Amino acid sequence: MTKFIFKRLFYGFLVLLGVITVIFLLFNVLPGDPARMMLGQRADQASIAAINKDLGRDKPMTIQFFIYLNDLSPISIQDPLNKEHYLYLNPEKYTSYVKLFPVSNTKIIVLKYPYLRRSYITKRKVSDIVIETLPETAILAFSSITFGAFFGILIGVFAAIKKNTWFDKSSLIFAIFGMALPSFFMGLLIAWLFGFVLRKYTGLNNVGSLYSIDDFGDKHLELKNLILPAITLGLRPLAIIIQLTRSSFLDVLSQDYIRTATAKGLSFYKVVFKHALKNALNPVITAVSGWFAGLMAGAVFVEIIFNWKGIGFEVVDALNKNDLPVVMGATLVFAMIFVIINIGVDILYGIIDPRVRVQ
Repeated sequence: MTKFIFKRLFYGFLVLLGVITVIFLLFNVLPGDPARMMLGQRADQASIAAINKDLGRDKPMTIQFFIYLNDLSPISIQDPLNKEHYLYLNPEKYTSYVKLFPVSNTKIIVLKYPYLRRSYITKRKVSDIVIETLPETAILAFSSITFGAFFGILIGVFAAIKKNTWFDKSSLIFAIFGMALPSFFMGLLIAWLFGFVLRKYTGLNNVGSLYSIDDFGDKHLELKNLILPAITLGLRPLAIIIQLTRSSFLDVLSQDYIRTATAKGLSFYKVVFKHALKNALNPVITAVSGWFAGLMAGAVFVEIIFNWKGIGFEVVDALNKNDLPVVMGATLVFAMIFVIINIGVDILYGIIDPRVRVQ
């Protein structure tokens, strides 16, 4: 089991390293001068050169990539003395760190928080922006997948039990439309219908975030603003979970042990929910875990439509302003979440089913 876990962790590390490499190369070949973005178009050449030196853009691409990896790694090599060295332990970059042990007369190994650079526009640390906005996106994604999983499993089970009835056929039609219609279209439709046309009946807003700020600067929790974006984001996983649950449940109901349980005189409730359901949920668990990671990154359009102040909203705003460090940092966070969730699911499967560890 230990070998299996380390193997999955190693694969996850390789995926993250590949994502980091692609992001670095992609954003470093894009046009635009970060120094001019930070200082304005009228900046003098001396100031531009100073900013590029501070960002490490005056060095070869290989050195820039090493600096980027060193900044991102929680365990890194630093120079605590030489301010001119590109590995200088800059207190403005690393506000919290622990010196572990020296590796030479001038270099030490440091344990620190990953440094995701600073925004070109606001000068804030990207890590602070992520910490501020990620919880709202996580709440939205969790609410969406909870909505999709609960109603998807419920509808899928009853569709399998009522096979070939009007309920079964209606659920399949709904699932097809749910997978075919894109989230941004459904978001516009739901926001217009329930947040504008039927607002006096629903009491819901077509725009709004998790918190509102009054005239005195106080924050107030607005849970009702979560309903429409959560439903919009949860429609596609809902549709997929309905089909997966129905298909898996029908397959389980045809197994010999289900017929044996029925022949023994067990109640319909025990046969369905105690024996059949738990064995039919394996593909559903895979879909739920994968969709949760995907929803974290796929919430961008929904957050824009409903003005939900999450990390997706921040990424779109950064793209409009060509604020590359924010986009790069958010992309890395999405990739890390996706990798961590998939590694966790693989390890969980390995614990539940020993056959997975052999494959």
